[in-house]
Amino acid sequence: MTGHSSGVRWADRAAPRVALDDLAPTDGHDDQPGPAALQEELAELLRSTAAVAAATDDGLRDHAAEAVSALATPPGALGRLADLAVELAVIRGDLPPPIPQRATLIAAAGDHGVHVHGVTPWPQRVSALVASTLAGGHAGASAFANEAGARTVVIDAGLVTPPAPAPRLVPARVVAGTRDLRTRDALSDGEVARAIVLGARVTEAIVAEGGDLVAVGDLGIGNTTASAALIAACADVDVRLVTGRGAGIDDATLELKRRVVTDAVVRAGQRDAAGYLAAFGGAEHAALVGVLLAAASHRIPVVLDGVIACAAALVASRMSPGCREVMIAGHRSPEPGAGVVLEALGLHPLLDLELCLGEGSGALAAIPLVRIAARLLHDVARLDEVLGGSPPER
Repeated sequence: MTGHSSGVRWADRAAPRVALDDLAPTDGHDDQPGPAALQEELAELLRSTAAVAAATDDGLRDHAAEAVSALATPPGALGRLADLAVELAVIRGDLPPPIPQRATLIAAAGDHGVHVHGVTPWPQRVSALVASTLAGGHAGASAFANEAGARTVVIDAGLVTPPAPAPRLVPARVVAGTRDLRTRDALSDGEVARAIVLGARVTEAIVAEGGDLVAVGDLGIGNTTASAALIAACADVDVRLVTGRGAGIDDATLELKRRVVTDAVVRAGQRDAAGYLAAFGGAEHAALVGVLLAAASHRIPVVLDGVIACAAALVASRMSPGCREVMIAGHRSPEPGAGVVLEALGLHPLLDLELCLGEGSGALAAIPLVRIAARLLHDVARLDEVLGGSPPER
C-alpha cells in the first residue's frame, strides 16, 4: 500500500513534520499558562470538535442500520461487527463507510514523577529504550503494526531521557517527566496545553497526508499510576476499582500504589477534566487527548488501546463530549481502570486477549476487524439481490 501522494509505502513513512518550537519548555518545568496563540489554538480545536459533532446527521445511523439489516446474512449473524459497520458510517458521515487503508499508530511517551514512591520496580531509563525500539520497528507492537499495515509514529511528549533519533520519532518533549502527583500537580496548565496541541498537530499532519484510521498507544514508566488517578477522579469511582498491577507488581507494591493514588485524588479535590489532567496526567495522556480531539474534528475513527489510552479518552470526552463518537474500543485490558472507562463511555471492546503489552498493540490487533466491518457494506450482497425480488419477512 503506497502513501497518499508518495511512492513510499504508507507503513514505511517517517513521522510527519510539525511545528515544535513554540511547544518546548523554556526552562525545566514551565508554570506559565502558555502563549496566547497556543491557548487560542487549543480553544479552536475544542470548537472545531464540537462543531463537527453538532453537524452529525442523526438519520444516518438509522439508514446504516437498515443497510446492514438488508444484507444477505441471517439476522444477528454478524454480531457486533454489524454495530461497528453502523458506527463507522456515522463517524465518517458516509454510507457505505470508506474502508480504512492508511492506518497509523500514534504512540505517545512520557515519564512520571510519582516513580519516586516505588510504585513500579522499573527504572525510568527503560522508557527511552522502548521508545527507540518502537520507533525503530522492533518492539512488541511492531509485529502488530506490520500485520495491520499500519504506520508507526512515536511522540516523545515527556520522557526523562530523550530516545535516540529515528525517522518515526517526533522529538517534542514539552516536559522532561512530570512532577510527583502525590504531593503536587503533575503538570502546569501551560504544559497541558502544549502537550494537547502537540498531539493535535501530529494528527492533523497525518490526516493531511491521507491517514484515515488512528490507533492510539503509549509507553512510559509509572503511567498506570497516573491513569488510575485520572480515572478515579474523572469517573468519581473508588481508587481500588481502578488501580491495577501495571507491569506485574507484587501485592505489597499494589497496596502502596493504591495509597499513593488515594493521596493524589484527595489532594487534587474537585476539578474539571483539564484540571484533573494537570493534577495527575502525563504529557503522553495530554498528547493523546489532542490526538482524539483532532481526529474527531476530521471524523477519523480512533481505536483505543489499554488503560492509558482509555484514561485519555475519558478526559477528552469530558472536555468535548462529541469526540466520544469516533472512539472504538480495540480490546479489553486486564487493568481494571480500562473496564471502568469503557463502561462509562458505553464502548464494547472488539477483543479480549488478556493483552497488557501496551504500545498500542491491542488497538492494532483490532484494525483488521475495523476494516472487515467497513467492507461489509461494500462487498456483501443484499438479500433482495440474492432472492431476485422482495426479501421475506425476518
